[in-house]
Amino acid sequence: MTAKRRRRVWLTIAGALAALVLGIATTATLAATGGFRHTAPAGWTKSGVPCSPPALSGHVVDVTVGDMMGAMTGGPHGHTPSAGPGWHGMGMMWLRTTPSTVPAGTVSLRVFNAGALTHEVVVLPLPAGQAVGERPIGAQGRIAETGSLGEASRTCAAGEGDGVTSGAMAWTTLTLQPGRYELVCNLVGHYAGGMYTELDVTR
Repeated sequence: MTAKRRRRVWLTIAGALAALVLGIATTATLAATGGFRHTAPAGWTKSGVPCSPPALSGHVVDVTVGDMMGAMTGGPHGHTPSAGPGWHGMGMMWLRTTPSTVPAGTVSLRVFNAGALTHEVVVLPLPAGQAVGERPIGAQGRIAETGSLGEASRTCAAGEGDGVTSGAMAWTTLTLQPGRYELVCNLVGHYAGGMYTELDVTR
């Protein structure tokens, strides 16, 4: 067997093992955090301060953000190791919504950070013919936020901030017209790591 073929075989095995670990860890994390449900869990900051949103207006969308670091360290309150480029490149982060379709008008996002790293949720219009995850990533490891309609990136509060810390919640209320939207985490490396999903708004 040539060196090139051996390398290809090892890469295939490594990829399969990574996918298996990701699947197991994701399942464990979802089980620990209650998974994706219409009523988001009451989050807690690392300092033990309760962090729950007020009653939100309009159609409420629960957004769960997470990462493999949380799964590997026993949940959002464990030690947070540094996240190297390999983790981001393997797509070991996620951003999911329940539901994924809502009527136009007032829409509130209720975000729960089930991971160990800090995350955020930014709402961007999705152009016709473009799929989620296809935005160009700049040299700084982030995408352009042109046309942003708002974000939930403030721990235990509404609107913009420095990110939602592990185990905490954030929220924002927007007015959305019919169309397709991409919800993303735009912290450095997180979009490349798989933190994006589509939200469809109907008439």
